[in-house]
Amino acid sequence: MHRRSFLRSGLAALSVSALPSAALAFPDRNIRVIVPFSPGGATDVAARLWADRVKAGLGNIVIENKGGGGGAIGAAEVARSQPDGHTLVFGNSSTQMLIPIVADKPPYDGVKDFAGVYMVCLSPTCIVVHQSVPAKTLSEFIAYAKANPTKLAYGSAGVGTMTNLAGELFKKLIGAPDITHIPYKGSAPGVVDLASGQIPMMSPNVGGTLIDLHRAGQVRILAICADQRMKAAPDIPTTAEAGLPNMIAANFNGLFAAANTPRAILDQIATLTKTAMQDENLQKTMIASGFEPILDSGPDEAQKMVVDETKRWLPIIKETGFKM
Repeated sequence: MHRRSFLRSGLAALSVSALPSAALAFPDRNIRVIVPFSPGGATDVAARLWADRVKAGLGNIVIENKGGGGGAIGAAEVARSQPDGHTLVFGNSSTQMLIPIVADKPPYDGVKDFAGVYMVCLSPTCIVVHQSVPAKTLSEFIAYAKANPTKLAYGSAGVGTMTNLAGELFKKLIGAPDITHIPYKGSAPGVVDLASGQIPMMSPNVGGTLIDLHRAGQVRILAICADQRMKAAPDIPTTAEAGLPNMIAANFNGLFAAANTPRAILDQIATLTKTAMQDENLQKTMIASGFEPILDSGPDEAQKMVVDETKRWLPIIKETGFKM
């Protein structure tokens, strides 16, 4: 071999070896996506819809449900994982924002210990009552709640969740601190009790089942806790329209990797996800399930969402005395 050819080949080998090994061929094995909640919940549904659309580009994706601690156990595992993109968490507002700022001993930092990948969808909460409650509108219910605070109790998906925080914010805004909180292990059992009249009120995320119950007249969704109406239920007013503009509470759902995961890997997953989110069938399925799809996101946008939501909720949490 000529000396010049030898030098060229040697420099080429050196340049390849200098690249981060994780960026050479990603993925090189199964991608684990941890859903830090039980199967069948809103976050689990969104995660599986996402996985089904991106598996052609990412290869085999294994969804693992690891519930516990309001989502902290599964999210903490990803925070401690190897930062190579092969272990992700499909987290939400509770795991990425609430737990780190309200837990007595936070198991991780929601901003420093994760790298955002893509914010997939939003899931607004709502104020919903059993059909027997004598209120047809949010303003009527607020008047009723103020007059009968000790008669009311609201259900949530669990202590420390966004649905719990939404209920506490509602109590604070209308001046009815005596409304009792009844935590459930997820929204589904709470919705069952609401529909049967076991509890009079809930502040859950708006899912397809809840919308069906509303349409059937078993429950009454008084307002969506958002500043824009939902595509799945355009006839239901928002809290902003109903006279309670500061009652804005929604779960974000998205993908996060361990901090220090190479940017090239984050971008690769985000690009595939963005392409998948343009699919109209996926959008329709998400909307029917009670989600608001996010069509244009990425690592920077996902990280910024966590930072911005933390800043927005921190003073509210302090003011309401919200705890896990």
